[in-house]
Amino acid sequence: MIVYLPKDYYNNTESYPVFYLLHGARGYETAWIRFGEVYQSTDSLWREGLAEKCIVVMPNVNQYDDDDDYDNARFKDAYESILELDGKVESAFRRDVVAYVDSVYRTIPDRKHRAIAGLSVGGYQSIYLAANFPGTFGYVGAMSPYMLGLSKPGRYRWRFYSCLHPKMAREYRDYPPYGYYLYASQWDMMRPSTLKLHYWMNKKGFPHSYSKYPGSHDWPEGWSQEYKDMLQKVFKNENPLCNQ
Repeated sequence: MIVYLPKDYYNNTESYPVFYLLHGARGYETAWIRFGEVYQSTDSLWREGLAEKCIVVMPNVNQYDDDDDYDNARFKDAYESILELDGKVESAFRRDVVAYVDSVYRTIPDRKHRAIAGLSVGGYQSIYLAANFPGTFGYVGAMSPYMLGLSKPGRYRWRFYSCLHPKMAREYRDYPPYGYYLYASQWDMMRPSTLKLHYWMNKKGFPHSYSKYPGSHDWPEGWSQEYKDMLQKVFKNENPLCNQ
């Protein structure tokens, strides 16, 4: 994983919220840096006082199963990455990523100060991570989430990627999110499935926002802009989606 710290992190004793930012298929821990201009966007919003300073964590959430896979966390094409979305990595996320970050960095270790978001497959993972661990993340973002759910079967798969609606109902009942953000671009191939989730959440009365950006399933007019939008909304008490 890559951990991006506020500029003055080592010059003070302050503790910070954490924003977990997930890549999509074909991506790994550098995707947001190489394509999403995450450093430039984050620094600019902090400098202008438009976003709360936080620790941004970009983990590699691909599944690696053997020595060939582990060699430099090798590149995976989209088809392979999607089919290997079996819940094994995600089931360990709270222990191996969240708990690790809290143990190494000066974080504020509660859900009010944790956000998780991702693009495409990463959006799908973010939705399920929040639903499976409802006391962990207070802010959830899904940018054109890949909701088709294609992957190989297995015990982690069926335990983690199942029963989304009951899990989200429990999430909103027991740990209502401070902010829940759905995004899809105008010509995005994942827009229909994102809208379907949006309509279902409206029907259930689950507070959230849905934003449509120009462009398609891509970076410049989609995910990069959506990250900037979400970063300006999280970790603020005046958040209009705050339920408690």
